[in-house]
Amino acid sequence: MASGVTAAIPAQARAKQLRACLLCSIIQTPADFRKNGCPNCEELMQMKGSPDRIQVCTTTYFDGVIAVVDPEQSWVARWQRISKYVRGMYAVRVKGRVPEDVEAELEARGIKYRPRDQTDQD
Repeated sequence: MASGVTAAIPAQARAKQLRACLLCSIIQTPADFRKNGCPNCEELMQMKGSPDRIQVCTTTYFDGVIAVVDPEQSWVARWQRISKYVRGMYAVRVKGRVPEDVEAELEARGIKYRPRDQTDQD
């Protein structure tokens, strides 16, 4: 395996620290969420600089990983409802729900919240 490829795959110890956003399912380290927030839904989740928000708006309980390079062209991204999001690593299924204040904000904006645990199938 080329060394550039192995660098993109997290070491087992570090993989345990990865977290998935409960709203969009992007996977990042807690440090990335703290430094930059969520690249897709920071306006709603407000995680940047807030370890407490990161704890309630992300989870370590997720299944599968999808590498999305060209979200608008990817059928997998459309299937996962992430085709309008930034390129990155996404969880296939995320266990947990967004905080009530986020769910209320989505409802106020006329957006139906769909948990990413695949219990709410279309």
